[in-house]
Amino acid sequence: MDVTEIKGDDYTIEYDPESVIIKFDGELALGGPKDYKPITDFMNTIVEEKPEKITLDVRKLNFLNSSGISMLSKFAISFRRNEDTDLIVLGSKKVPWQNKSLKNLEKLLPKLQLIYD
Repeated sequence: MDVTEIKGDDYTIEYDPESVIIKFDGELALGGPKDYKPITDFMNTIVEEKPEKITLDVRKLNFLNSSGISMLSKFAISFRRNEDTDLIVLGSKKVPWQNKSLKNLEKLLPKLQLIYD
């Protein structure tokens, strides 16, 4: 994979291929599914590499709007049929949206590992 970073005005998403960690930083408030498509495609490309596990580190993502939460939810749901790769999400209880919204990912994907700092 050539792309290891996506940058916007208020956010950065970095991928470390060695540790297979996708780190989100800043505030992510894009318009809708069409605007989130490059991020979705970026994450799906990583899944296609069939790693043992993928870690989403959202601890430094201070804001995520409903379209972004929907994107993460659909990404988690896609792992229901993915037997080869585990999904781990690192969150922070200090960031208000994460405590409520990340718990819902566990309901969508019971095998998801949710770890708070």
